[in-house]
Amino acid sequence: MSKAPQITAIKGMNDILPPESARWEWLESVVRRVMAAHAYRNVRTPIMELTQLYTRGLGEVTDIVEKEMYAFEDRADQHGRADHLALRPEGTAGLVRAVAEHNLLYEGGKRLFYMGPMFRRERPQRGRYRQFHQIGAEALGFGGPEVDAELILLAVALWRELGIHNWRLELNSLGQPAERLEHRAALIAYLQAHADQLDEDARRRLHSNPLRILDTKNPAMQALVEGAPKLIDYLGEASRRHFEAVQAILAASGVEWRINPRLVRGLDYYNLTVFEFITDSLGAQGTICGGGRYDYLVEQIGGKPAPAVGWALGVERVLELLKEEGVHTLEPTPDAYAVIPDAAALPQAMHCLQQLRALGVAVQMHAAAGQAGEGMGSMKSQFKRADASGARFALIFGADELAAGGVTVKALRDGAGAQTRQSLTDPALWCDVLKSTA
Repeated sequence: MSKAPQITAIKGMNDILPPESARWEWLESVVRRVMAAHAYRNVRTPIMELTQLYTRGLGEVTDIVEKEMYAFEDRADQHGRADHLALRPEGTAGLVRAVAEHNLLYEGGKRLFYMGPMFRRERPQRGRYRQFHQIGAEALGFGGPEVDAELILLAVALWRELGIHNWRLELNSLGQPAERLEHRAALIAYLQAHADQLDEDARRRLHSNPLRILDTKNPAMQALVEGAPKLIDYLGEASRRHFEAVQAILAASGVEWRINPRLVRGLDYYNLTVFEFITDSLGAQGTICGGGRYDYLVEQIGGKPAPAVGWALGVERVLELLKEEGVHTLEPTPDAYAVIPDAAALPQAMHCLQQLRALGVAVQMHAAAGQAGEGMGSMKSQFKRADASGARFALIFGADELAAGGVTVKALRDGAGAQTRQSLTDPALWCDVLKSTA
């Protein structure tokens, strides 16, 4: 019979396997610890939503909606009706939909965070994939600048906990809708006066989303963009006070930043404060975290008006940055490895191991590689596996040990290989020696 052709993963949608998965678990554990310290609680939303959530919330002329979103028509029901669905390309819109749908702001503001996969149809590149992962923090129901600053300081605390040092913070203010309209008119007039210098993408966005032209990566347009009217010059008094208050809190906390008047972010829902954390260690894909205030999104998707602010970071990019900066993430290893020379010892050995695990000891048991009846393998091969596991101790369930009602505990990492005989029937008396503190 011919061999079936191998099925492989979709390009840009990657398996995360050990030992790499241990780095993901470590990052997620640090995130949970930092979020808990700031009183942010976890929310888990579906990976699929109605397409209109994103066209209404993100904007129909954003790159995500126009080029990158996986959207499709579902199968029709018995009445011929079919929903138009999309795999989530980002996390904020779905979280806001959940907050509005379940009326979570009824008793006041909420601080929330999420972790999970997102999907965008784009050319896979370093730290950027068709299925990628984001971690986001969102504070809804709070309108003051102190919460903008809190979210920024939350990200700074996360970098410190992770051991990431190569980053810089850029800030801008997008003001309020009326201020943006005034700036928009001036920007369009300026760009029309220099229409011969616009590339195809800029000409397409000139009337639909001219603010995004300021974020162009085209080197030929940089001088033109530098001379464009700056939105920050059109801010009213209230918007200026809000932006200055954010900066005052950051300054008091010892956080440095740079105002970047070209920072606009890629989505339509932002207003007032926007920010990005950027690194020079990842080449062109330098933004590792970005966000800002989005006071009108809850209302745009059908909820009661409520202010909000948040950020998202790319997990793959942060993990790449950890590698670049040489941050060591601990791979989980068992405290002990059970060496079992004879299959006849398995009932007693496994009962002991279950007791140890219930007492908080991580134990890896040796298992036969072949079919039943082929034996457990030589002691030499088992000790090689014990050493390779990273365990600090080997538990030897040999015939002599079992006959005496005991188990031999052998140190694997102290050089001398010290060993002691312990009671098989009462592991609670000696389990503490196994628990790794390294």
